[in-house]
Amino acid sequence: MQSPSKISGAPASTARPAVCGLQGWADLPEGLLQSIIPLLGSFLELFAFAGTCRTWRAAFSSYPSKSTFCTLLPPLLIRPHISVRAPHLPSRSDDGRELRTCQVLDLANLKSTIRCQIPEETFEKLCFAGSSYGQLICGGGQNCLVVDVFTGAKVLPPQLPFGDDAYFYSGMLTAPLASHNSHLLVCAASNQGSCDTSLLDWPVGSDSWSELRLEDSRIEQIVEFNGQFIAMDGSYRLYTLSLAPHLSLQEIKTVWWDGMNECPYLRPWIVVCGDMLLMVDHYITLSFGGAPVNYKAFRLDMSTVPAVWVEVKKLENHSLFIGSDVRSPSFSCVSPGRWGGRWGGRSNCLYYGYYFQPWILHGLGDEADAVWDPDNDPELVFKRNWYIRLQPFWVYPSMLYDGQ
Repeated sequence: MQSPSKISGAPASTARPAVCGLQGWADLPEGLLQSIIPLLGSFLELFAFAGTCRTWRAAFSSYPSKSTFCTLLPPLLIRPHISVRAPHLPSRSDDGRELRTCQVLDLANLKSTIRCQIPEETFEKLCFAGSSYGQLICGGGQNCLVVDVFTGAKVLPPQLPFGDDAYFYSGMLTAPLASHNSHLLVCAASNQGSCDTSLLDWPVGSDSWSELRLEDSRIEQIVEFNGQFIAMDGSYRLYTLSLAPHLSLQEIKTVWWDGMNECPYLRPWIVVCGDMLLMVDHYITLSFGGAPVNYKAFRLDMSTVPAVWVEVKKLENHSLFIGSDVRSPSFSCVSPGRWGGRWGGRSNCLYYGYYFQPWILHGLGDEADAVWDPDNDPELVFKRNWYIRLQPFWVYPSMLYDGQ
């Protein structure tokens, strides 16, 4: 098993050198370097800053608020089905595994040349289970692999307590890999058609998994909200998830909107948006010339028992990002006008990562028709699903979580 690693510089000295005595860019004081970081406006600039030299990398790693970029900048869109040339990048990892160099799109800077490298085995042998904290989580048979989307650093957990035909419904990390309290959570079944489903917990760096057997259900999503983990199952029931003293789920009793006894949507998802926990999905419209689907958002009001879903008419200064695969995480971004661009910078919108067209922009609620582009691919499939082939997904680089 390979333990997670973290790149960091030597601790900064408390005595800062005088500017007049500097010998080069690497000698700039840490305080001055960190005053530059909030001014960076895209991931290309962030990568360039952190990659300048060891001193600048150390200043970035120790910057206390770099995780705020996860809401101020849109996530990066990884397009694993599009292989691109990058002669300056190696074609194989340190252990000899073949790598595929994939296209990365940054809505804050569409001219950027960011690339990522994903092991070929994730396409040929493994099943996508999810991603979190910049890590791609895949599995196949009894094996699971956690790989950094941009650095290629890999972590190999112990083998799962299944046979060689395990099927993965979801996977997520509870904290960055380098954190002392990081856990990998995976929901898997002995095979794709099996009702024998389990939620598995691996404390990163330990030698074994703990297992919680689920009765005729599966966990499709887990998010962290207000200091606790919220899980959603295949029937769209919500649970609080506890890791200690043992792995457990406690259902959150909820009332659906309009007095309905069960969720009326086909495949909704949950996403943390500011101080709200939202459930979002679409319904097909009969509009001619307008948007063929309409997305609506409902927030969970937990001030009552049972908790109540309340429609959010407008997300005001937020936008949402989703992928077509159920297992890919969703994100929200505040003040999208800050990053602008031809295709970006629109609030109260949803960016749907797509296979052929890079993304589809949807207006939420009453703004659906006004935002819809009639030139969009007419063969669009809007329903999120489980796919054999790795689909485009949104991600924030792991370097934003260093030091958490």
